[in-house]
Formats: sequence, structure tokens, C-alpha cells
Amino acid sequence: MSRSTTGIGLLSLVLVLLLCLASTEIPGSLSPQGCRMAWMSPSYVLQSGLDKSWSPLGDRYSLWLYREVGWEGTPGSGIPVLFIPGNAGSSHQVRSIASSATRQFYESPNIVSPAFSGRNIKPLDFYTVDFNEDFSALHGPTLKSQISYSTRAIDYILSQYPAGTKLIVMGHSMGGVVATSLLPSTNISAVITMSTPHTIPPAPFDAHIAQVYVHNMDILATDSTPILSLCGGAADVMIRSESCILPPISESNSEPIFRRTVFTSALEGSWTGVGHQAMVWCHQVRWRVARAALELGGSTSTEAQGDTLDTWLRDGNHLPSHIPSGGDLLLQDPSSFDTLPIGQALGITGPRSSHTYLLPVPDASSKFVLYVGKGSIPPVAPQDSGPLRASVYACHRPSGSASSPVCSDLSPTVLKLIPNPIPGNAFPVPDEGFAESEGVVVFEGTLPSYQSDDTWAAVHIEGASGIGWVAGGFVASPDTIVHAGGSLVDVFRIISVDLPKARLNAGLWARIHIPNLILNALVVYRILPVLDSSSNGCADASLPPLLMHTSGPSETHYYPLMRSSPHILLHSHSSAPYITGLNSAQTRGIDLTIYSSASSACISGLELTVDWWGTLGRLGSRYMIVILSWALGLIALMLLEGWTYGGEVNSLDVAQLLSRWSSQRLLKAMVFSYAFAFLPIPAEYYLGTVGEVWLSPIAPLLLCITTGLVIVSWWMLRLLMWPIGMLGRRLPKKNHIEPGRLSLVVSIGIIFLLIFLFLPWQIAFLGCWIIHLYTCATSQPEGEGTDRADFVTGDSLPAYMRPYSVNEHNHNMLLLLWMTWLLPLVAPVLAVWVRTLITAGLTVPFEGDHNFLNVAPFIVFVEFLSSRRLRITKNCRSVERSFARGGFLILAIAAFIFTTSSETYRLFVVSSCHIAGVVIVRLVF
Repeated sequence: MSRSTTGIGLLSLVLVLLLCLASTEIPGSLSPQGCRMAWMSPSYVLQSGLDKSWSPLGDRYSLWLYREVGWEGTPGSGIPVLFIPGNAGSSHQVRSIASSATRQFYESPNIVSPAFSGRNIKPLDFYTVDFNEDFSALHGPTLKSQISYSTRAIDYILSQYPAGTKLIVMGHSMGGVVATSLLPSTNISAVITMSTPHTIPPAPFDAHIAQVYVHNMDILATDSTPILSLCGGAADVMIRSESCILPPISESNSEPIFRRTVFTSALEGSWTGVGHQAMVWCHQVRWRVARAALELGGSTSTEAQGDTLDTWLRDGNHLPSHIPSGGDLLLQDPSSFDTLPIGQALGITGPRSSHTYLLPVPDASSKFVLYVGKGSIPPVAPQDSGPLRASVYACHRPSGSASSPVCSDLSPTVLKLIPNPIPGNAFPVPDEGFAESEGVVVFEGTLPSYQSDDTWAAVHIEGASGIGWVAGGFVASPDTIVHAGGSLVDVFRIISVDLPKARLNAGLWARIHIPNLILNALVVYRILPVLDSSSNGCADASLPPLLMHTSGPSETHYYPLMRSSPHILLHSHSSAPYITGLNSAQTRGIDLTIYSSASSACISGLELTVDWWGTLGRLGSRYMIVILSWALGLIALMLLEGWTYGGEVNSLDVAQLLSRWSSQRLLKAMVFSYAFAFLPIPAEYYLGTVGEVWLSPIAPLLLCITTGLVIVSWWMLRLLMWPIGMLGRRLPKKNHIEPGRLSLVVSIGIIFLLIFLFLPWQIAFLGCWIIHLYTCATSQPEGEGTDRADFVTGDSLPAYMRPYSVNEHNHNMLLLLWMTWLLPLVAPVLAVWVRTLITAGLTVPFEGDHNFLNVAPFIVFVEFLSSRRLRITKNCRSVERSFARGGFLILAIAAFIFTTSSETYRLFVVSSCHIAGVVIVRLVF
């Protein structure tokens, strides 16, 4: 091979290694996990009644009822919950949430907790299906089998309860896909999914999985059942968290539908990234899921169920559904309130009595911000927050009047719980995270315009017992807008954000908007806080400076801004490749908010730039399918060029074609791919970036990596063929008797019958690849000018036929390389088949994988080639050449454009059809 070919092959290996290394560091750098371990005392009761009389899958799968040892209630007296595990998931994963639900409902065994006594709420009966840890993410028919069994499991469970009972369905990972597929159903009250890829399958190689996803997208858009999706964010390396976001609701739907996506980094009281498996046992998450399920049992309407989910699985990006009214505040006794000077912030630590504070409004456009630590602003409070309670009012005195101010409730624009990291400690704390009682309640609101010069914001404190603190004040409402990031040049420079002290107003609050920076799951930004060395006010603040990054209606991240804090990495899932309808209008713009109760502004600015290492890691986890598809397209282009016959001139072999592509065509192709990425192509095609200028350089990078991997795969094939060829040539030669056409048809028919009855067609393709590998390895030319036996026909060839013999071998080698890159499309199903044989025995569980037409052309081609029936002739080669070249051109275009899951599978079908055409042309002519 040429130097360029070798260099590109080695470069691709280096780039792939860098992508892998960067990807492995993503969970710990972008969204570190801080989860406390869950503990329980589990036991499981087999529901033997769910047998084959209920479902034909009764011998393959099973249903279990969870019981907490020592806390057992009476089965059938509570609210049933069905937990569905995911890909290779265990039914025992139910134990963490089920145990928490039991220990929350009961204060001690058989003693109902005061939080539930006297209310129309029942305990939960957790059922879980056991799928033998099947690989449902790799195989559509297996996924459909799980859907079928779960449907019958629901019917069986409800047969044990009074008529009219509804159950709650929970699904982890692909179990959430199964849970969604159970809708519409009058038996299901609500669905909670955890780390579920709703919009893009994690292993997109199966057309049957694509069918399930198309069906689910319609359900998610139209069905009225409340659905909440919990996502772990960047800490989840098993799925891309943008696929966890529920799609938009159909505008044609006349009834309100509850759909909510909550990232655990925004989940109030959690504020941490959560790994894929940890989603079911992370204590900060599991107890909230369990409490939400308990409260759902007392909700009788769809609207009430949505409110319940919003209450117990809040992310703070939506106002509480019900904000209690405190009524009018009467301020007739001057000793019951204090009026602060204009511009002075409110700061009270350890209040010990009820009191009211009036803060004069400095400007009509000012926004009022209030923090309460170890207390509440109803209805928002930390768990076990204490008695301290604050209410906010808007007060004014009518013009020309000397009466007491008239006060009424001030409606919040923001009312949420935010974390309060401990200075000097990691956030979140590894293996610990936050306690349920931690957190600060933040209130934001704008006072209405009164026809009066005397206007105040009133903060009324009640339940003060010396515990907790309250801080508040006014901030100027205009945001700090930084007009940067509008060109590719800004990618390579540091963007400085200055924060004037006047804007911070004693450090209480500041908002920054950078409208031109791209917001995409592929891009990671690095932020360094610029601290004011002249100020020490942040060190002793009740709430040290806290940076909040909000990148969508469901995703929020928090970062402490302290001198000891490391650099901050911002990321988002609000827009991403191949996701349609996901905040498509919000592909640009970064919104940051700084919260602090410091007495002075100690943050003077921020410095922002692209973090290249983190960005590289995000690329590596999202474009593996593209590399596979483009490799097929690249080999199709090589076949297009190599499928040539002519006189005494041999066609180019694989090494020559790779060398020509690397040295003469790759650079031009990279420039073309870069330019093509500028086109506003729909998100389902090409790179899925919809023509985003910032992301266009990804195309030439991927093309370079793809070329190198094809080169490396050829090296590996040659290495594998070397011992096979040596062994094949040393085996004793037998007189070759060409099989009759009838015997070939019979042998092919037997193979088709085996596929139809038992074997998945993917096994047959693997067999075709092995046979073709052996044929190519044992039929390599031994040199020119010798009167040797032809390696294709087995007959002695005249000199004028040798070039055609070499052409035949070169084409077969190209087809071997092509078939090698088709293997990843069938390999996952092979793993599922072997796994199913181990767990379910000699059954036929693969209903949809016995269509022998998918692989028939490859079987015919390989069978005839290995039996020497595809003879080399000199006539009519132009017909074969024209047909083959046209087909490979179509294949190449399709492979480079159609890179999503269902389209990638169709590449195999198109490849099979083209092989069929080539075989027919060869046999006919």
C-alpha cells in the first residue's frame, strides 16, 4: 500500500482512540454522579397463575410480586404497579423503588405513616416481569414479545383486584419503550419511564424496532395517559439523553395531555447526573419516584395525576400547579413591620419571631428576588425543611393617603428549590449527593405598576424559631447580553463576560444571555469564573454564588462559583443530531443565571470558550452509525470504480483502489462533504445537523476516520486470509466435479427451508461471509505467465482469459470487504439468538427473522461462486458492468445520505437486491 493509505489508516486509529478516551471521561467531567446507595430487604413471590393459558410466552417469561421482608402487607389491597426492566435488565431492579414505597407508607411494620394516615391513599403492590435478561434493545421481535407478555401480565394482575382498578406502569431503559407501547389502555393510570430512549433506539439495526418506535411516537403525541420521563443526562453512557426527551404533543389534540421530561440534574433535591443503571437505585431519585407513585394512587383524574407528578418530580422549570393564597396582608400596627431604606438588601439569619419587612421599589422595571434557607415559600420547600415560612406581597399606598400600605399576594415568575453547595466540597458529593432537607427556595417576581409613588415588596416571616435564614432584594431586570459567537472564528477564542457590580446589586442575582452561541448536544463549553479579588463577601454568604445553566424546558445544571472551584463544563441536550421537533427553533443561545445571597458582588465576570476534549467525547458517542453507513458508501464507490472489464487490462485490486482513493480523491471528497453539510437537510439525513455552520467540520473529520477504518479492516481481512489461504493450498487436491444445476438448487432450497423453519436469516448471512472468505483466501493468483489452474473455474485458461480471471478475483475481494462491513447490521441479532437459545431453549422466538428473501441473493451468489458455476466469459460484459456500476452508485448515495436507524437497515436490503441483480445478469449472460 502507498504511504498515504498507511498514514490515513494509522491516523484513523489514533482518532478513534481519542474519541473513545474522551467519551469515557464524559460522565465524570460533564455531569458527575452523587447518589446515595439504597438498602432494602427484598423477597419475590412467583405469580404462577400467569401461565400459558394467559400468554403463549408463559414458559419463557414470568411475573413476580415484590415483598419487603418484615413489612409485608396484604396482596390485592393496595394499588398495583408494574415494573418493566430494560435491555438485559433484571426483574430484581424493582427492589429499590418498591422498598422505598413500603418504608415511606409505613412508619413501622403495619403502622401507617402520619403523612398518609387519614388520606385516601393505599400502599403499593409492586409486580415485575422477568424477561430472562433478554437483549430487547438489539432485536425488534424480542421487544414485541415483551410488549405482548406485558399486556397479558396487566390483565392477569388486575384480575386479582376489584373491578375498575387501574395500575401504574414504570419502565427502565427499553422497559419504558415497552411501557409506552402498552398504550392506549383504560387499565393504566400513568406511566413513569427512567432512562428510556423514546425517540432514537440505542442500537438502531433492526427494522422491527423502527416499527415499534413509529407506533410509540404516535402514542406519545396523542394518548391522554400522563407520561413522565426521567433522564440521567451526560452521566448516562448507555443512551443519548436527547433521545430520552419526550417529543412535542400534537397540535391537533384538543384535550390537554400531560407530558413531562425531567433531567435528574434539575430534579429538586437531586441535582446530580445519574448513570443508566443507577437510575433505579439512586436514593435521591428512587424515593421521589416511590412517593409520586404513592400519591398517584389517591389521584382520581388525569389532571390530578399530572399535578401529582409535577409536585413530587419537580424540576423547577414550571411553576407549582397550586400556589396557596396568603390573603391580604394587614399592616396597621407600625411595630409589626420595618421599612428598609431604598436599595438596601434584606438579610436575616436565624429569625426568632414573625415579622414583616417592606423594601421600597427602586425602579418600575426591577425584579424582586427572595431566598429562604431551611424554610419554605409555600408550596415549595426542602424535605423536612423546618417551621420557617416566608410569603411575598406587593404593597402600595394610594396617592395622597397617609393610611397603612395595602398588600396583596405577589405572583412569582420563578418559584423553585435550588442547591446550596458547601464551599470547598465537590458538587455533587461523590457517593453522597444532597440530603433531602437541603436546598434553598428562590422566589422571583415583578411588582405590578401602581398609580402611586409609595410601592414596596413585603416579606412576611412566620414560624421563626432561630433556624434558617432569609435574604432578598431588587435587581435590575435587563439581562447582560453578550453579542459573540456568530462566526466560526469565535470557536477558537475566549469570550469574556463582564458583570458590573451595579447589575448584581449586592450579589443577589444576575442573568447572562449569549444569543449567538450554538446550543447542541455535540458542543461543550468551558467557563472560568473571574472573581473580584477586592471582595471577600462571597466566602461567608448563606448562599455562595451559584451558576445555573438552563438549556431547555427540562434540563438545568447548577455549578458553584468559588475560588476553589475547578473549571465549569456546560453542555446541553436541547438539540442534537437526528432529533426532529426537539426545540428546533432553539439551536442557538446560552442562558446563565447567577444566584447568591452575598453582601457584595464578588464575581466580576466569566470567561467562556469551547472545550475541545469534551466536544470530542460527545462526537464519539453519537456518530458510530454514521461511520458504518459511510464505510458501506465508500466501498460502494470503490466497487463502482473496480467493476471494470476490458481487453488485457486487469481491474484494480482493493489495495490499489484504497491507495487511489486516499491519495487522489479523499481530499476532494472531504471538501465536498464539508460544503454539503451547509445545506439545510432535514434532521433525519446525512449528519442530522440541519446545515448548522458550526457543525459542518464534523463531515470531513468523519470521512477521514471512515476511510482509515476501511483501510484497517482490509489489513485485518488480509491478515485473516493469510493462514486460511496457506491451509487451503496445502490440503490435498481433489478432482473437481462440477455439481449439476439441480443439486445446487436443492442445496439452496434446503438452506431456505432451514431459515424459514428455524435459523434466523442473519445466521445464513454469517455463513455466506465465512464461505466467501474461504473462497477468496484459497483462490488468490500465484503469479503471471504461469500455465496454472484458474482459481475461479478450476480449468486451464488460455492466456487471453487470464486478465478476466484476475478481474473476477478482484471483484470478489471487493465484495468480501463489502460483506464484512454489512456484518454489524446482523451481528446484534446473532447475539440475541444465542442468548435466547441459552435462556429459552430450542424455541422459535424470532418471528420476523425467518424471511429468507433478505439473504437469498447472497446465498445464491456464494453458492454458485464456491461451486464454480459463475464462469468467466468474454461476451456481454458491458451489460453486467453497466448494471453493477449503476447499482453501486445508488448504494453509495444512499449510504452517505440515509444514516438513521431504519434507513441503515434498508442498506442491507438494497445491497441484497443489488447482489440479486448481479447474479441474475451473470447467469443470464
